Amino acid sequence: MEQYIHAFIRWVPDPILSMLILLLSFVLGLLIHKIVFRISTRLAEKRDLFWRSLVQRTRRPVRLAILTWTLSLGVVVAPLSANAESVLRHILLLCFIVVIGWMARTALHIWTTVYLRRFKLDAEDNLLARKHVTQSRILERVAVTVIIAFTISAALMSFPGVRQYGVSLMASAGVAGIVLGLALQPVLKNLFAGIQLAITQPIRIDDALLVEGEWGNVEEITSTYVVVKLWDWRRLILPLGYFIETPFQNWTREGSALIGTVIIYLDYSVPVAEVRRKVEEIAANSALWDRDVVNVAVTDFKESVMEVRILVSASNAGRAFDLRCEVREKLIDFIQQTYPSGLPKVRAEGSTDARGQAVAAEASQATAPTL
Repeated sequence: MEQYIHAFIRWVPDPILSMLILLLSFVLGLLIHKIVFRISTRLAEKRDLFWRSLVQRTRRPVRLAILTWTLSLGVVVAPLSANAESVLRHILLLCFIVVIGWMARTALHIWTTVYLRRFKLDAEDNLLARKHVTQSRILERVAVTVIIAFTISAALMSFPGVRQYGVSLMASAGVAGIVLGLALQPVLKNLFAGIQLAITQPIRIDDALLVEGEWGNVEEITSTYVVVKLWDWRRLILPLGYFIETPFQNWTREGSALIGTVIIYLDYSVPVAEVRRKVEEIAANSALWDRDVVNVAVTDFKESVMEVRILVSASNAGRAFDLRCEVREKLIDFIQQTYPSGLPKVRAEGSTDARGQAVAAEASQATAPTL
């Protein structure tokens, strides 16, 4: 049998034999991957969600890794020329670098996703969930950026010409280096801003913000910008550096509960005790009130009205806004029915002196019809 194999090898030209060996190496790699994937799937069925997801999501990078390995064996066995062998080895090296970066990125994404499954953003008190989701997503994007950068750098360093150019460029530190630094300044600024946001967390996913005169919730935090979903479903896009350098209001920084304010102006004849009783009744009967804060106080006197401030609390910004609207509607209805004269009015006192009578007479003569 060995004689026939050696005779066949001597009879087949080297280029065709090399192609056959590489083709067999490719087919062998596919078969090995199929077997490994089936075994890994059965073993992962008894493990937790992370390992099951890791096996499913790394199917393609593992296939590329096995093909790289079997083809590298084929390159060693095949009777290739020195130039062809060098080119194939370089291509396989690039494939190996891509496999490492690909698997690192996939494993990081799976770990982040599985880790965040324990936190629910739709919970009533989601402060802890928003904290972990924001921190994990930002750090994941930063880590992915670093992985991609290292992968591209490792691939470029495999080319002697590019490696030598990069070394000379870094060593020269001339005008080209300054231009490159200035060009990368916005990217680096946002990158470090993202790291700072992940650590200090002035904003988190689903935080209620008042920014640029607009109210909305943080919908997405990327590696370069933040998407704020406004109350009317518009999207406000802001760079990461904005939240480091510019003041803004975060209504859910330490908790989602808020105190809503209602200001109403009433006549002095309205009894404040009755208004306080009615407000407490409205809050007690409302499903929006969190049973924490309800307060009525006269905060100012104007010339003809008094300013009454009403405070009511709710579990989040949206419910606080709706509760304020409910208090306004029911309170004004109560005043209209119970104290109709208690709404603000303009008072004027007529003049009865001689000058006033003369002015009135002139006005009546001016308006009298001419016969």
